[in-house]
Amino acid sequence: MSSNQNIFISDNFLLNSALAETLYNDYAVNQPIIDYHSHLSPFQIATNQRFENISKLWLSEDHYKWRAMRSAGVNEHFITGTATDEEKFHAWAKTVPQTVRNPLFHWTHLELKNSFGITDYLNEETASSIYSKCNELLAGDDHTARRFAEKYNVVYLCSTDDPIDDLGYHHQIIKDPTCTFGVAPSFRPDKAFNIADRVNFISYLQKLSGASGIEITSVDDLLMALENRVDFFGSAGCKISDHGLTHVPVKHAFTTSLEAEFKTFISADGTGVFSNPDAFVFHVLTSLCKMYHKRGWVQQFHLGAIRNNNKRLNAKLGADAGVDSIGDYSQAERLSALLNTLDETDQLTKTIIYNVNPSDNALFASMCGNFNDGTIKAKVQFGAAWWFADQKNGMEQQLDVLSDMCLISTFVGMLTDSRSLLSFSRHEYFRRILCNMFANDMQKGIMPNDQKWIGSIIENICYKNAKEYFNL
Repeated sequence: MSSNQNIFISDNFLLNSALAETLYNDYAVNQPIIDYHSHLSPFQIATNQRFENISKLWLSEDHYKWRAMRSAGVNEHFITGTATDEEKFHAWAKTVPQTVRNPLFHWTHLELKNSFGITDYLNEETASSIYSKCNELLAGDDHTARRFAEKYNVVYLCSTDDPIDDLGYHHQIIKDPTCTFGVAPSFRPDKAFNIADRVNFISYLQKLSGASGIEITSVDDLLMALENRVDFFGSAGCKISDHGLTHVPVKHAFTTSLEAEFKTFISADGTGVFSNPDAFVFHVLTSLCKMYHKRGWVQQFHLGAIRNNNKRLNAKLGADAGVDSIGDYSQAERLSALLNTLDETDQLTKTIIYNVNPSDNALFASMCGNFNDGTIKAKVQFGAAWWFADQKNGMEQQLDVLSDMCLISTFVGMLTDSRSLLSFSRHEYFRRILCNMFANDMQKGIMPNDQKWIGSIIENICYKNAKEYFNL
């Protein structure tokens, strides 16, 4: 479908030379996708969900798009309100031209092209025809949840799951021989650290007690309950944990007096504020990290975001409403203390650290090198450009710093970190940027013009390093 003569998502999109095109086409484009961090719905994959329309698939949970629409002056009625799905799609279509130079402009058109074969620009004039065409395809058998993953050559993906999840859909997928790619949970215990909010924290402990079968009346009980869930997740193929923290807590000893205080704090008679939340979080976090090491898991740390800034929208819509931003937290000493604590007892597992604040890129990358010990290639990794850095400029900055401070040849590559089944196009986006960077350096004489050798490095970054690192 295209009447537009100015198609810019062409075969050489983001590839600025013949050499870049060769590297991409010969070594990157056909590599399978391992998407080791996403927020995809296991339900959609287990049931091979069909989508009523493109808005349900594309707009209903995408806070990136919501944020852009608000900035473009779109009323909330057409974003998360009660407008019809078609009205919401038209509101997004009207916004898209205003996203030029924002990654959403590229992602939108890559996703339409790769998922539906649509190469027209999305705007007010094309909205109706694109909406109809997408919905027509979604009604068929070739645009279901699993078919999208298969179209993108996904071989393995991870969802992000709370310890209390029963993982029923994951077990359903495991038992289903018709699912052609691997799907596993990842263990995200953030709510177990939220001691600053006593009411919600205690409510969560009650749910965790129910899921684990362990009554939680002490810190030791909490750790036993979490370990019970770690093992339960392992039974569903989990190999990866994840933590979304503003920063690593300050290292403090969790003393016997704090243990007693915690016991009182979570009891029916408990009130007030826990006196040293950092000590609690550090104790639970390091205990979990040791559990991951024992099982050979990979642990991930997403650090630096300041979340839920707009209290009005947060109260109305909940978390992930598109009102988060980059924080300016102190990271180095705290991160060093955590990694040292684990390294000192040889209980530091494979670790990926993601940074949301570009000004901290060199800090994070240089920290990783302190804790590689020669036992595993790139045991501690500086993770892919994340969230607000997940765009062309941010990816190039991350790759440059990774090259300067670490070994780009050992990098485990890209991920989507997305709730949309169409976001696998971000792997293509990354791969094109990667190949263009390598080609530029080869042409400048900064690295040897050895296509076979550089091509093998590109293959490793796109797929093979992740396959080895995650023991797939």
